[in-house]
Amino acid sequence: MTREELNKDIREKVSHESNKENTKKVIKVVIKLLLIFIILGALFFTYTTYISTVKVGVREYRIVNEKIPDNFNGLKVIQMSDLHYGSTMFDEEVKKVVNLVNERKPDIVVFTGDLINKNYKLESKEQEKLINNFKNINASIGKYAILGDEDTEAIATIFNQSDFSILRDEYDLIYNSNENPILLIGVNSLNKNQDIDKAFSYFKDPNHISNIYTITLLHEPDAIDDIYQADLVLAGHSHNGNIRVPFTKYSLFKVNGAKKYDQDYYEVNNAKLYVSSGLGTKSGFRLFCRPSINFFRLSNK
Repeated sequence: MTREELNKDIREKVSHESNKENTKKVIKVVIKLLLIFIILGALFFTYTTYISTVKVGVREYRIVNEKIPDNFNGLKVIQMSDLHYGSTMFDEEVKKVVNLVNERKPDIVVFTGDLINKNYKLESKEQEKLINNFKNINASIGKYAILGDEDTEAIATIFNQSDFSILRDEYDLIYNSNENPILLIGVNSLNKNQDIDKAFSYFKDPNHISNIYTITLLHEPDAIDDIYQADLVLAGHSHNGNIRVPFTKYSLFKVNGAKKYDQDYYEVNNAKLYVSSGLGTKSGFRLFCRPSINFFRLSNK
């Protein structure tokens, strides 16, 4: 073998060994990247499914309006919405929510629709536990509910047995120690059969107080464009989009009935509209959008 042939063999051998080493390095990098993606995917799934869906927060708001009577100064109102029991909310989670509510000693508690997840079959024992949990919610003045688009007449029974008054396109005058009331209006969303005229029939009577402070309960926030006068409007349904873009007011998913108003706060026709992020979830996950209850303190100055 000549020197040139020997050098060629050596070069080929070195090149082959170098290629093998490079291939090993590439394989190691690919494996590491795959492991990183798997770990990140697992962490993302765990966070969006088991952490961000059940870590319920409390959003606190101060509402000031000169129309609020003196006897309602300091009134505490808690809004619950879109429990969707059977999705990410079950008995233990509901108990924690009830404790969050009772710790704040509310005067009025309202529920703005969608109690049970649409495709979940509620067992009789679960129903009893849910009724007992909702019965344990303490409100010094009263507990009210409206029915959402996914609710049924069976849900109305649960609310009735939990000492909630259901407002089906109806209103209630709420008194607190004297003759100056506030007005609470509930707009029904069951089967999309809303009767706005009936719900706001209070204002058709010329003998009624025209400038009474009015709280309106909606399930679908977009319905605010159809209602009469209101000062404070509490809605649900949108879950604030379930997945929100960080540091912006944009969400990735919008649903019918909350296409226009899906975020947490708007001012519409002199009314303050607060849209709950809800407690449960239809999709099974959330991102940058924690489940929550809304806690309002009302005063006239």
